[in-house]
Amino acid sequence: MGRGRLQLKRIENKINRQVTFSKRRAGLLKKAHEISVLCDAEVALIVFSAKGKLFEYSTDSCMERILERYERYSSAERQVLASETESTVSWTLEHAKVKARLEVLQRNHRHFMGEDLGSLSLKDLQNLEQQLDSALTRIRSRKNQLMHESILLLQKKDRALQEQNNLLRKKVKEKEKALAQQAQWEQRDHALDSLVIRPHNLPSLDINGCSYQARHDGHDDGENLTQPRAGTLLPPWMLRHLS
Repeated sequence: MGRGRLQLKRIENKINRQVTFSKRRAGLLKKAHEISVLCDAEVALIVFSAKGKLFEYSTDSCMERILERYERYSSAERQVLASETESTVSWTLEHAKVKARLEVLQRNHRHFMGEDLGSLSLKDLQNLEQQLDSALTRIRSRKNQLMHESILLLQKKDRALQEQNNLLRKKVKEKEKALAQQAQWEQRDHALDSLVIRPHNLPSLDINGCSYQARHDGHDDGENLTQPRAGTLLPPWMLRHLS
């Protein structure tokens, strides 16, 4: 059977305690040296005996440098811890302030809504009434301002629409006038194209039993002369004398 687990407690026998201290100290120094060599670590070991005797070990005998490094690290760590502690305390205070502010705002909101008025005194109610009156005045003023601005905007749009309507009406009148003139020109051209000069029936003249009739065919008078025969047309030169 294996040995039972030793219970760690102070050795009462002074000699045994001194022997155990010497053995454990040597083993501790050996372990510090081994971890320094094997793991390339900087190790500093300080041991004080019960009589106050100092035993130490440091890597490459640089106890001061290792202690200075430890002091810097400890100081920085303490500052970080202090900063975190201060930050925690600051955030705790800020949270308390914000929470109190929120409660005040919520209570004022309920009062403005007409709720939880039982705890207010006469002076508090008067102050609340004044605040509400002042708020209503500002609200009405802002509403009137917005309505006035809206009316001005609508009037501006109305003027713009009227100007646009007048412009369109003017364009329509000009278009109608142009169409009327074009229709007159077309009607005039059509009348000129359809105008035909038709010859008039001239009276016949009987001379010595022969009938003469005037003839108009667009040629000269000399060409329009025909020989007298019964029932023939009169030459134009005779018609001019007769008329």
